[in-house]
Amino acid sequence: MGLPNRSRLLDYLDCLDHAEPDQAEPSAGPGEPRRPEPRRSRLLDYIDAEPRESPGPKPGVPAYHTPVFVPAHPRHVDTTDPSGGAPARVSYIEYELFAHPTDRTVAFAFTTLEGLVAALGEAQPWVATSIGPLAEGMGAQGVTVLLDPRIAPGHYNWQPADLAAYARGAR
Repeated sequence: MGLPNRSRLLDYLDCLDHAEPDQAEPSAGPGEPRRPEPRRSRLLDYIDAEPRESPGPKPGVPAYHTPVFVPAHPRHVDTTDPSGGAPARVSYIEYELFAHPTDRTVAFAFTTLEGLVAALGEAQPWVATSIGPLAEGMGAQGVTVLLDPRIAPGHYNWQPADLAAYARGAR
């Protein structure tokens, strides 16, 4: 068998009794054991340090959690429940993608709901999300996100009648 385990704390206590003179407490009198100054935790250095500024986004790039309004609409798939065999409807949200002359396929994101309505009309379905997760998800699919794009006025993909027909079909 090897040597029994011994706490490192005891090593520290032993060194207190055998302190060098330059480590002694100023108040130690003649005949008193000299004790070193207590060690200061490095953790306190981090607490006392000035808070570091995070680099944040590059100029012109919105912060990761900036809320945006994105053209999207609910979708569903009719399927069969695997556990009971009953018909089931699975709902999800689908972002609308647009053709773009230079970026191929793009997703639009608007910093205000008013901007989305002005660009795409009042009948345009939408969802609110954060720009960071949206850009990451779209980027993984090779899609560029355009923030507050300029769109020719009056060309709306969704008309009020389209929205009403979609709502009837979703029921």
